[in-house]
Amino acid sequence: MGGGALARRGRRRSQWLVLRPDESVPLSRHRLHVRRRLHDRRAPDPRVGAAGRSQPAASRTAGERGRPQSAHRAVRPGLRPERVVLRVGGSRRPGSRRPGELIEQYFGRSLTVGVEEELWILDAATLELAPAVEKLVTGSERRQLPGELKTELHASVVELTTGVSEDADEAVERLLELRHVAREIAADSGLLVAASGSYPTSIPAEQEIAPVDRYRNFVEYAGPSARRQGVSGLHVHIGMPDADSCFRVMESILPWLPLVLALSANSPYFERRDTGMLSIRAEVLGFLPRHGAPPAFRDYAGWEAFIERVTASGLANDYTSFWWDVRLHPRFGTLEIRAPDQPTSIDQTAGFVRFLRALCSWALDAPQREFDPAERGVYQQNRWAASRFGPHGKLIHPDRNVAVSVPDLCRELPVPPDGLQTDDCEADRQLEVGRADGLHAVCADLVERSVA
Repeated sequence: MGGGALARRGRRRSQWLVLRPDESVPLSRHRLHVRRRLHDRRAPDPRVGAAGRSQPAASRTAGERGRPQSAHRAVRPGLRPERVVLRVGGSRRPGSRRPGELIEQYFGRSLTVGVEEELWILDAATLELAPAVEKLVTGSERRQLPGELKTELHASVVELTTGVSEDADEAVERLLELRHVAREIAADSGLLVAASGSYPTSIPAEQEIAPVDRYRNFVEYAGPSARRQGVSGLHVHIGMPDADSCFRVMESILPWLPLVLALSANSPYFERRDTGMLSIRAEVLGFLPRHGAPPAFRDYAGWEAFIERVTASGLANDYTSFWWDVRLHPRFGTLEIRAPDQPTSIDQTAGFVRFLRALCSWALDAPQREFDPAERGVYQQNRWAASRFGPHGKLIHPDRNVAVSVPDLCRELPVPPDGLQTDDCEADRQLEVGRADGLHAVCADLVERSVA
């Protein structure tokens, strides 16, 4: 069809596919939703954040749907191409589409799992950070992997991303293979890899930025706030059936995430010194413009409207430029939990992945929490206490006006934290080794335990 023609599939208006003349988008069993923007949205500032990017099929994160390869191209007469939005939905109930939705969705697969880890790349001779991520990424492209090795903000960090997994055990198995592959490729170039929430001897502001435009643009925009992000986290994606459920699960698990941070604390050192915090990573993330708990919204529509307001202003590319401890990821069809420090031991990672999936499973069936914006203040207090004291502090109970020790609060979790230590954390081990033998010994211990 010509560029000004109209393509229509079926009888319902929601099935019209409207595109620019030079674009091609698949038509398949997925539901296609198209709407015309009702306002003139400015183009996002290219300097801000990392926009979502396409991924090979083997590495798509939990909940993301496959995209078929053929399509009709058409533009509705009189409709300006730059004001057309394509939505490819998941398994939404017929007739449940709300007017004014803005973000494409791939919800539909409940409780699938995808995991992202961030590992340090080290010079084997000195155990100092080495800006060699391109060597690892390029070396991985020749292999058949259950995921991907990717660049991160700093060129001395490699991201490991699993494919969509049906459960936590499958995701951890894939992640372990990726850790081994990263170590093997690194060894070929005289390098090592290590995992932790911060690297003891690193000066983040001196580290080389990865040679990717979106990272350079982000640093240009955020300046020292970006350059200080020499920290690593564990990100766990859990597949959700629909947008409303995803929002409800986020609100249900949010009060428990400071506890997760406390148990995962693994970043006591920063810029070659003992910071006095067991998770300095949580504090460093505070330099970012959008961090911690997301603002309080009544529902998914409120969350979406806020995202649209900020992105329409040109101050963010999309919702992936919001670095909250937990965020909805409609394009992947997941809830992305970002609170934990990066574990060193793969067993620790496994424990958190299993626990977070179980927590989300519980939340899918739990009653919706009462809307109370004041809870964000409780969250901020608990987040700080978790960062400072790890599992040795006290947190305000999510449902009572009382401070409870972390081990005692673990006993009140809606699902048991099986496989996780509740009275110490990996930061404790770092500090023990560092006080006995110095920072170089801490680095060597991280290397040894990262791919055991």
